[in-house]
Amino acid sequence: MEFHVITLFPEMFESPFRGGMIGRAIEQGLIAIKTHPLREHGLGNYRQVDDAPYGGGSGMVMRPEPIAAAIDAVNAERPGLWRILMTPQGEVFGNSMVRELAKRAPGLMIVAGRYEGIDERVRSLVDQEISIGDYVLSGGEIPAMAVIEAVGRMIPGVLGNPESLDEESFAAGMLEYPQYTRPEEFRGMKVPEILLSGDHGKIRAWREAEAKRRTARRRPNLLERRKF
Repeated sequence: MEFHVITLFPEMFESPFRGGMIGRAIEQGLIAIKTHPLREHGLGNYRQVDDAPYGGGSGMVMRPEPIAAAIDAVNAERPGLWRILMTPQGEVFGNSMVRELAKRAPGLMIVAGRYEGIDERVRSLVDQEISIGDYVLSGGEIPAMAVIEAVGRMIPGVLGNPESLDEESFAAGMLEYPQYTRPEEFRGMKVPEILLSGDHGKIRAWREAEAKRRTARRRPNLLERRKF
């Protein structure tokens, strides 16, 4: 799976994926991450990529020409990539979307915006717009990293135990059940007896019930979605 990121700050991607699961997947050739500096497609001697908004207003808006040129260049280098724009106006990122994106061979092209926003006409150049939540960040780089991390974990061979994907939070539309490990008692808090019983059927039922209980208490909206 390939991830191509168009960004003003390619250096931001140098360290986050050096270690951990994604880092190992890169070493094994299961995942490739390549950044494409947007500034190289900037206009004029100063490589301008932004300008004042028409109609007035605060901040600067990213011009369409550099982004379009960068998208064209990546398309020429690696045809067939699914083009994503990270934007607060996009569809909210979730586990079902992660699974769909993991099927997008040969990979994803992710445009990370900056400044006050992007020229509206850039939207016509991408296949999908994605938001990672209702809050403001300085740019699309961190959201792009979240997409890479979440989608990368779905690629066959990346996880040591692929069955864990089916047990994680949101995999079944609910939060994950409580997890425990040694010691059996910690500061007066004991591991539930059912988990020590060895009865896998009862353990499975307990985990399902606890997952539903935790979801109802913390994220009831997830249970509402499961009804449809």
